[in-house]
Amino acid sequence: MLLFNFKYEFMSLTAKLQETKTAFSKQVPADVQVIMTNALDKLTEEGLPKTATQKGDTLKNGTLINIKKEKVDIFSFLDKGPLVISFYRGGWCPYCNIELNALQQALPEIKELGAQLIAITPETPDNSLTTAEKNNISFPVLSDINNTYAKELGLVFQMPKDLQEVYHQFGIDVSKHNENEDYELPLPATYVVDKSGKIVLSFLQEDYVERLDPNQVIKALKSL
Repeated sequence: MLLFNFKYEFMSLTAKLQETKTAFSKQVPADVQVIMTNALDKLTEEGLPKTATQKGDTLKNGTLINIKKEKVDIFSFLDKGPLVISFYRGGWCPYCNIELNALQQALPEIKELGAQLIAITPETPDNSLTTAEKNNISFPVLSDINNTYAKELGLVFQMPKDLQEVYHQFGIDVSKHNENEDYELPLPATYVVDKSGKIVLSFLQEDYVERLDPNQVIKALKSL
C-alpha cells in the first residue's frame, strides 16, 4: 500500500486524470456513458477552441470576485509579472480538483519564475472558498459570476438537458454551485500570459478529462 501511494504521488497530472476516468467509467452504466459521450461530441462540433481567445492574442481585462467577496481586476496580477490562469468547472468536478492540486504543487516553481497563478470558476465565492480549503490552495481562486469573463474569452457552453439530469443523478447541482439556472460552464482552459498581456501559451480542450500538465506551464514561463 505504501508503494502504491508513493507511485501515485509522483504520477503526472495526465496519468492521474486518466486513472480517475478509468475508475469512473467502470462504475457508470452504459446508457449514462452514451449521454456523456454525445454531449462531448456535440461540444466538439461547436469548435469553441478555434474561436476562443488563444495564443498570440492579447488578454482582455475582467473584474472577478475573490473568496473574501472583494472585486479583483485580472490586470492587477499582471502588474506583478507574468500570469498563469486556470479556468475550472467547479469544486464538484474530481478532474478539476486533481488539476488544482497539481497546480498547487507547481506553485513554488511558478513563483520562483516571477509569475502569478490564479484559478477562475463560475462558482460563487462561498463555494470557491470551500474548494480552496478542500484542496489546500494557497493561490487566488476567483469567482466569475454568470461566466461573464469566460464569455468574453469565448470559453462558455451550455450543458444539454439530458446531461444536466445525469449530473443530478450523481448528486451534482451545478445551478446551486453557480447560483443561477443557466447550466453554463467554461471549457477547462489554461493560459500563460506575459507581463504585457500577450498570451504565450493556451490550452483549450472540450474534453474535461484533459488538462495542461504544469510542466508545460513551467516551460512556457522559462521561455519568457
